[in-house]
This record gives sequence, structure tokens and C-alpha cells, in this order.
Amino acid sequence: MNTSPVVQSDPPQIVACTISRDVQNFDLLIEDMEAALGDAWGDLGFDDAAAFLGQPDAKSLQFVTIAMDAEDEDNLAGISGVISAAKEAQIKVILIAEDVSPTALHQLLREGGDEFVPYPLPENELARAIERVLTKEDPQAPQSGEKSFKTTGDRSGVIIPVHGLAGGTGASMMAVNLAWELANIEGEEPAKVCLLDLDFQFGSASTYLDLPRREAVLELLTDTATMDAESFMQAMLTFGDKLHVLTAPMDMIPLDMITPEDIGRLIEMASSHFDYVIIDMPSTMVEWSQTVLEMAHVYFAMIELDMRSAQNTLRLKRALQSEDLPFEKIRFVLNRAPGFTDMNGKSRVKRLSDNLGISIEVQLPDGGKPVMQATDHGAPLAETIAKNALRKEILKLAKSIHEVNEADAAEARA
Repeated sequence: MNTSPVVQSDPPQIVACTISRDVQNFDLLIEDMEAALGDAWGDLGFDDAAAFLGQPDAKSLQFVTIAMDAEDEDNLAGISGVISAAKEAQIKVILIAEDVSPTALHQLLREGGDEFVPYPLPENELARAIERVLTKEDPQAPQSGEKSFKTTGDRSGVIIPVHGLAGGTGASMMAVNLAWELANIEGEEPAKVCLLDLDFQFGSASTYLDLPRREAVLELLTDTATMDAESFMQAMLTFGDKLHVLTAPMDMIPLDMITPEDIGRLIEMASSHFDYVIIDMPSTMVEWSQTVLEMAHVYFAMIELDMRSAQNTLRLKRALQSEDLPFEKIRFVLNRAPGFTDMNGKSRVKRLSDNLGISIEVQLPDGGKPVMQATDHGAPLAETIAKNALRKEILKLAKSIHEVNEADAAEARA
């Protein structure tokens, strides 16, 4: 009887690993890893991962997926150690998180996580994340001068942030209604307008327009380097088929979780697709506030006729001028301004302006309780209290902005 040796094929090279407390808790991750890599992946626990990643056997790894849930937040130091070991070995890191707080996620992303994917995994999202991390350029590598993302829009929108210099000055109300009025200005071609809510902790644009908050917003903000027009537009919602809105994330996140580079890319993308980009700013000054100010065409600062606004205006003025930042872009808007017949109030406004050395260019009347009722109903003032004095003044401001922009555009074409 003739016999022949059995030919044994070599096992596939391991190119990736899952790292978790117990990978069986993430059955969808197992399925997606098998779909993407077949048998070319392995599994490690947190206790063994850091030591293995420092061994020669780990050199074949292209990436690891670190899967965690709320119970793992007590082990953030250990997980951070795993990320550090992976980065030292030049291995990409994808974070898979279920019910993990934004603060913990922020910390791990800062430690070196390259991608974040929520669990349960959206369909095909792991495969897309793998593709992104394997094609992402090394930030330490020499730059060719080409951007890592492309703005494919054909517009160059006017960037208008709105910043409340004290709590309750009406900045969000102003931003939402100014955006809506600009979106409804009649003309040969209606203006394309978007509203970006950059108050990541207490943003209320979604409440004022009765829009849901979505997971896609945080996913977009934490991966702006690979953002394209499709992902940007998909993260937005529309109100009244005219206004595009990027709401604040579902959960409160640290304001410094988003970098100045992230904000710059976001605004640049918005400007390339819209004629007007209205930005609802947090009242707190953060690292990327300078980015917004420098990119803005005009920067509205909302104040009231009180000591809080006066002191904060003075602080802002000193801070910007000491850093040689463009303070001249700021246009002060006085909300709840005194009425036409209130001569004492008029003199107080003049003293405020003179003492601070600023010009108050826009004065909005007190719209009264109907304004609060309209915002609570999730509708712009134009839809609920169109004849209110405050709404009329915001409409007048929107028309003025549009007329100036149209005149500038005509002059540029001439």
C-alpha cells in the first residue's frame, strides 16, 4: 500500500488581537473580527497584554482592539498601560466601548487610542475602523503638505460664532434664530445655512429646535482627520428642510477632548458646504476658542446691562489684547436692551460702552415670556411669535448680514 505524507499548511500569521477582560462578553466583536481577518487574530486579557506587546512575537501585529465596558473603568490605569505598550511597539489601537463614560473615553483617546467604535458594533463599522487605522498617516512622519482630509464643497461660507459672556444672556437663542432667519431669506437662490453647537456639555440647540441628539456626533468629532463630506453631512440633522444642525453630543464630554485641529477641520468642512456657518459657543474659553475666533468673519459676544457682563467683557478684552488676538472681530450684542422711552436705561448703556471702551452695535429688545415659551416648544421665534419685537430685530440683523455678504460677493466678482 502506497502512503504519502500529509501536507500541513502553516497557520495564518496573527496580525491583530482583541484585548479585554473577557472577549466572550463581546460576541459581536468576535464575529466582526472573524469576518475581517478569518483566523489571523488572537485574544489577550488585560493582565497579559502589556507584557506580550513588548515581546518580539508582537511585531507581526498591525492593530489591537481594546474592548471594555463600565466595569472596566476601575482599571483605567491598566488599560492605559496596554495602550502605551501598543504605541511603543507602533501598533494601532481601536477602542471598543460599551456604556463607558465620556471622561474615561477621553482619557484613553488622549493616551493614544487611534479609533473609537461604540458597542454594540454598528454594521461594518469595525471593518471601516480597521481600514482607517491601517491607512492613517503616522503623525510623526514627514508631512507632504497635503491635508489628511478633503473639503470637497464649492462654497466659502461666512463664519459667525455667538458667545455668551455670562450665563443666561441668550446666546443659544440668538444663534438658533439667526441661523433660521438666514436660512429663510428670500432670493434667487436660498442661502445654505448650518448651525454648529460647540457647547459640548450644555448645548441646547437641539432643545430649541426639538431635534434628537445622536451618537454620530461624537464619532465625527473624535475622528476629524478622516472626516469627509459624507460623514459630516450624515452627522447633521435638518430642521424645516432648510437648516442643517450639528447638535451637541448625547453625553457631556470634556471641552478639551476636542483639539483645535479638530475644530479647525470641522469649521473648514462646514464653510466649504454652506453659505453661512453659525456657531453656538460655550461660555467657557478653551484651547480651541482661539481657533474659532481666528476663523470667524464676525464674532458676536452677547452681554446684558449688568455687572457680570461688564466684568467678563473687560476680562475678555484684556485676554485677547494681551495675546495679540483679533479683538476687532468681536461685535457686542446687548440683549434685553432698554426700550425706546427708557432714557435712564439709554444713559446706562452709553456709560457701559464708554467705560469698557467698546461699541455696542446691536441692541435686542426684551421679548418677554413668549420667547422662553417658544424655545421650550422647540421652534424658532419666526414660527411661533413672528411679530415679537425680539424676533423682528434678529430678522433685521440677518438681512443686514446677508446684504453685506451679497455686496462683498458682487464686488469680488467685478
